[in-house]
Amino acid sequence: MPKLTTKQTKKQESGADMRAFGPLFNKDLGQHILKNPLVAQGIVDKAGLLGSDTVLEVGPGTGNLTVRILAQCKKVVAVEFDPRMAAELQKRVNGTPDQRKLHIMLGDFMKTELPYFDVCISNTPYQISSPLVFKLLEHRPLFRCAVLMFQREFALRLIAKPGDTLYCRLTVNVQLYAKVDHIMKVGKNNFRPPPQVESSVVRLEPKNPPPPVDSKEFDGLLRIAFVRKHKHLVANFKQTTVLHMLKQNYNTYCSAHNIMLEDDVDIKDKVVEILESIGMAEKRAANCDMDDFLKILLTFNNANIHFS
Repeated sequence: MPKLTTKQTKKQESGADMRAFGPLFNKDLGQHILKNPLVAQGIVDKAGLLGSDTVLEVGPGTGNLTVRILAQCKKVVAVEFDPRMAAELQKRVNGTPDQRKLHIMLGDFMKTELPYFDVCISNTPYQISSPLVFKLLEHRPLFRCAVLMFQREFALRLIAKPGDTLYCRLTVNVQLYAKVDHIMKVGKNNFRPPPQVESSVVRLEPKNPPPPVDSKEFDGLLRIAFVRKHKHLVANFKQTTVLHMLKQNYNTYCSAHNIMLEDDVDIKDKVVEILESIGMAEKRAANCDMDDFLKILLTFNNANIHFS
C-alpha cells in the first residue's frame, strides 16, 4: 500500500474532523461554522436586539448563532443554500419553544426576495460579501442595523478612511449609504473547518433617510476616479475611453432633455475646466473624502455630463 504524503494525511484528518461534527462542510459554499460560543454571543449582543425584532440571518449553518438570536427576538428568517445545513438547523430547534419563531428559506440569498426585517446578522459566505452588502443596502424598507462577519481585508476596506492603503471604490460606495464600524477581530481557529484567512465583524447602519444620490451614477464616477487612485483625477478623466463615454452621455442627456448642444464642444477641455473650477484636477482619489466626490458629481451633472 503506497505511503501517504504529509499533505494527504492532513487532508484525511481534516475530512475526518469535519465528518465527526455531522454534515460534511462544503468549502466551495464558504461553509466555515463559527464554533466559539463567546464570539457568537458577542456578535448577537452587538446587534442590540429587541424582543419585537424580526432578524434576517444569512447562512445560518448548523445554528450556533441562530439559537442565540432566537433567545432575544420575536422571529428569525434564516436563508440557507445547503439543504443539509437547513435540516440540521431545523432538527436543532424541533420540539423547543423556538421552533415556531424560526422560518427557514432554502435557496440562493442573492436570488431570494427578502421579507421585512429589523436587523441582519450573518457569518457571511465570503464569496458573496460585496453583493450581499449592496443587496442589503438596496432593501426597502430600511433595516436598523446589520452585524456581519467578513474576511478581515474586506472588512477593513469597508471602514477605511481617505489615505488608508485599503481605501477604494467599495469603501466610498458603502459609506455613502451607511455608517460602518469595526466590532471585533475573529481568528481562523474560531471556525470549523478553519478558513485560510482571518475574519472581522462589522456593524453596518443604513443612513435614514438615504442620500438622494443615484447609486449607478455615483459608482460610474468612482470607477473613473479609482481606476488609478494615486494618479491626479484629471489624468484619469483624460483617458480616451473615458472621454468617449462622457461625450456620448453628454449628447444623449442633452438630446433627451431638449437641450441645445454647444457647437464643436471639446469634451476634453470641458472636463478639465470642470475639475479645475472646483480645485479637484490635481487631487487623487486615494485622498478624496465623500464631500469631494459628491462635489465632483454635482458639478459634472450641472454641466449636463453624467456617468451612467
